Amino acid sequence: MDPADTLADQCAKTAADLTVPALLHRNATEFADLPALTTLGRDDTRTWAELRGEVAELSGGLAEIGLEPGGHMLIMMSSRPEHWLVDLAAVHLGSVPATVYPTLSTDQLRYLAVHSGAQVLVLEGAAELARWRPILPDLPRLRRIVLVDGADPADLTLATVPLSHVRSVGRAAHQADPEAFERRWREIRPEQPVTLLYTSGTTGDPKGVVLSHRNVIYQAVVLEATVSVPDHAPSVAYLPLAHIAERMLGVYNPIYRAGHVTICPDATQLVPALRAVGPASFFGVPRVWEKMAAGVQAHLATAEPAVRDAFAVASAAALEAYELRAAGQAVPDELAARVAQAEATVLRPLQTTLGLHRMVWAGSGAAPIPVDVLRFLAGLGVDVLEVWGMTETTGTATINTPDRFRTGTVGRANPGMQVRLAADGEILVRGPLVCSGYLRGDGSVESVTDADGWLATGDVGVIDDDGFLTITDRKKELIITSSGKNISPARIEGLLRAHPLIGQAVAIGDRRPYITALIVLDDEVAPRWARAHGISDAQLPGLASEPVLLAEIEAAVDAANAKLARPEQVKNFRVLPSSWTPESGELTPTLKLRRRVIVDRYSGSIDTLYGE
Repeated sequence: MDPADTLADQCAKTAADLTVPALLHRNATEFADLPALTTLGRDDTRTWAELRGEVAELSGGLAEIGLEPGGHMLIMMSSRPEHWLVDLAAVHLGSVPATVYPTLSTDQLRYLAVHSGAQVLVLEGAAELARWRPILPDLPRLRRIVLVDGADPADLTLATVPLSHVRSVGRAAHQADPEAFERRWREIRPEQPVTLLYTSGTTGDPKGVVLSHRNVIYQAVVLEATVSVPDHAPSVAYLPLAHIAERMLGVYNPIYRAGHVTICPDATQLVPALRAVGPASFFGVPRVWEKMAAGVQAHLATAEPAVRDAFAVASAAALEAYELRAAGQAVPDELAARVAQAEATVLRPLQTTLGLHRMVWAGSGAAPIPVDVLRFLAGLGVDVLEVWGMTETTGTATINTPDRFRTGTVGRANPGMQVRLAADGEILVRGPLVCSGYLRGDGSVESVTDADGWLATGDVGVIDDDGFLTITDRKKELIITSSGKNISPARIEGLLRAHPLIGQAVAIGDRRPYITALIVLDDEVAPRWARAHGISDAQLPGLASEPVLLAEIEAAVDAANAKLARPEQVKNFRVLPSSWTPESGELTPTLKLRRRVIVDRYSGSIDTLYGE
């Protein structure tokens, strides 16, 4: 039997009969006093026994206010313990929680609430309620609104209750019939939904992806089988819980491994959180890794020559060993000794400043990351390994592992997963991580696969002889120039973003004679760079037209062009005077480019790049 099949069979057997409530029961029984959930900077750690006790009370309270098995509950709340608690409380009823991004428009919120038929809405406080109030008349299925804090007493009606009330009625119900909670969760089957995740959608209406207990637990089992991270390991949760990565790494995987999650409510405090926790594993979207690399580069740029020279020597040794391992070759003892010395004297202090000093596995996904950034971080002694997948594949469908990886690829298929290419290069996947389907407006679930079980992902790629997958682009985002050339914007944008000064870039050229680019400066690195170069106006609007900085950006464009074929090269560019954020609309909540929005919003600038 193929070893991969054996591992897949083992993973399937392990995950077969498990549910999230069953795992939480195990944790509260076998690991009762171990820490489960903490908020960064607060003395609020809950053990597994304490966490389950609160979940039991809230579960009973949600049932009392009208949340039914199979019913949907929407959550709009920041990352805080109550988010985890109410989510898991709903799951223990056999209900389906869904976190919504706070950046959604009123129309998008209406769509999600109507489409899901939400029975209960859990909001952080008065500000969130004010956003929802105009659309409440459009939600006939909504039974209760739960406010976590900050509510005006005038808002506390029969339909709107504080979370404290849900907790108190649930506590009373639990005391009256403590076995009701146990009966409810024991009826839940692995194939039932555990969550509903709405894709952020770069175009069109969001799709409601239904994930089962079996989906998320199989993903946790696979991660344990492929990456050797200690049991009960600490981790940092900083992404929105509407993001599949945080759902897996901040909720389901820690429950499976009985880990200790530290919530970082403010993503700007991520590095201090990493320093405080020292996690063994960490997943960062590409922008996180790019900013880390840019920060180290900015620090080195102002360091003493002796410091820069020492880093160059240490980095060269670490990078040489990394490239040998990426090629599947052994690292010679002499080189291993040099790397160990470099780690101890030069690299470990830098890793510690980033909180990456205990890292066993560092992952990147959700969008392409420039290879130059991966190489720089490898030279820092941090191997960032790309993964690939989507919400529909419960996160990762392919993964690079510490013992088998290839730079520039997103790894090989997870155990039990199959990956192949359609005739046009589109990536197709099949296996136990593929979601149950898309929720329909009538409550039924539409399959996402064809008759043979294959999911068409919309990504385009190539697979090498060893099974490593490389993503070349999104099928719908390929640029076709007026001369008929098919060009990947992601490759161009990745090369541009490799420069620390460039925060975002979008390649333009569909039905145009050549490629141009809109460039956004990094709002942290650019001001520091400007001050170091004696520029008095270090704010983004002024820097966008600063000749010295523009010359540096032009050099970055030239460096990118040197790695591109002639039709791919950027012929003209413009540096924009403001940042792009999910709030400003150019990025999705997961920091992907909203290309249609960008092209429409900056049409005048784009026309200028083509002399129109």
